[in-house]
Amino acid sequence: MDRYKSLEALAPAATSSSNPQMASPPHYFYHDPSEAMDSDAESEALSTTSMPPFSATPSVASSRTSYDAAAASTRSVSPVPSVISMTDSVRSQIYRSKYGREFNNFSDVYALPADEEEMNRLDQQHAIIVDVMGEKYPPPVADVMADDVPGERKACLDLGCGSGGWILDVARDFPNCNAVAVDLIPMQSLSMPPNLRSEVDDINLGLEHYYGDFNVVHVRLVSSGVKDYCRLVDQISHVLRPGGLIDLAEFDFHVYDENHQRLEPDTHQVGPPWWARWMTFVRLAIQQIGGHTDAATHLWDWVSNHPAFEQPVYREYWMPICSSPTDSDPGRQLCQRLSGDALSFLRGTRPLLLGSGLAEDLVTELITHAEAEHHEAKILQYTRLQCVYARKKSV
Repeated sequence: MDRYKSLEALAPAATSSSNPQMASPPHYFYHDPSEAMDSDAESEALSTTSMPPFSATPSVASSRTSYDAAAASTRSVSPVPSVISMTDSVRSQIYRSKYGREFNNFSDVYALPADEEEMNRLDQQHAIIVDVMGEKYPPPVADVMADDVPGERKACLDLGCGSGGWILDVARDFPNCNAVAVDLIPMQSLSMPPNLRSEVDDINLGLEHYYGDFNVVHVRLVSSGVKDYCRLVDQISHVLRPGGLIDLAEFDFHVYDENHQRLEPDTHQVGPPWWARWMTFVRLAIQQIGGHTDAATHLWDWVSNHPAFEQPVYREYWMPICSSPTDSDPGRQLCQRLSGDALSFLRGTRPLLLGSGLAEDLVTELITHAEAEHHEAKILQYTRLQCVYARKKSV
């Protein structure tokens, strides 16, 4: 079995199967931190990594929900939000500390860290995903972003950009486009291209201010912080211009065995398989605060059944959590990188689990044993990245 197999098909195969009050994001505009950062913030600035392809890879109904009008009123209409610099006072508005890690201060749903350690993990994760996929973008991106419409400047939107690795690639590869990165914290790269801007916003509040503005909308690994992913897909259909591209990628917070069958230990007992059991607790903790952990499973249905989209394509990637002695050298190197990402993610979920009400000794036991099981590599386990892209109909 090819452990890095990518499947591209018309439809995915079936697989067995109390926080403090958050402030509303003020929809900040953040651009060119090399001019805006103070010395302390500059020392914490992040950079992205770019890796060559690991291998060539083969080629709805709306469920709109209302949102708080008072919160939405604080958000300016893009693309003319406020310009800010990363001063201590601004930083205190954007970040909060909890359980020894730093988090965004605007969302009570997205509960993973937002500190330097997490941004470094996301940088490495972006490079890994490019290698696993064998490409930076789905094939239609080059066509959609081509400068072929007189008087139209192409535009790309990255929702939940994280450290910004993907949108930085877009801004550099398509220098004539407008690139917009949206997240709960501002990007902190000192090498922001002039055609890229970073906006602080909560996409759960709605995307109406972006309607009709973009040729490509990219969303990757944000489902844990999205309350209604089906609504998000519908809103993206309005954000896109005719002929535009929606590009989604999520994983389902499940662990799979060597036969790609789910490992589904319950939470009523504690014991091996530790990694799968830890993931079960993580999944339940995310659901408890409103995250959409099963979005990956529904991406195909939401996009392929939506009347605005056509030519949908589904792809999935099985990513080993730990390496095997039978791996080839390139495979072992990739697994080592995946291992670093997995262990960093494992550590980053400690505040989430503690915040869900689990006892500290139980959280410590879960993480300690999961890490040991990971290093021993006796049990082959996978995560599953599910991806869907489609074009918006031209008429």
